[in-house]
Amino acid sequence: MKRRERTRHLIELGGLVVKADLVALTDDDRAVMLGLLGEAAAQLRTDDHERLLLLWRRRGQRMFASDSLPDES
Repeated sequence: MKRRERTRHLIELGGLVVKADLVALTDDDRAVMLGLLGEAAAQLRTDDHERLLLLWRRRGQRMFASDSLPDES
């Protein structure tokens, strides 16, 4: 059961990458996508952690609610 839950979790995370249009915007360059995620992780290791989480959470909630990307509105 744990394996099935992990697989579902990974599929959902992959869906977020697609929803954010990172696959298309990077021409499916996984090194670029990993670099972007690494940059975000580095920013979260700073004193700005809480502010960034709030900013990105709000942006993500708006994207979920509108079912579109910020630049598509």
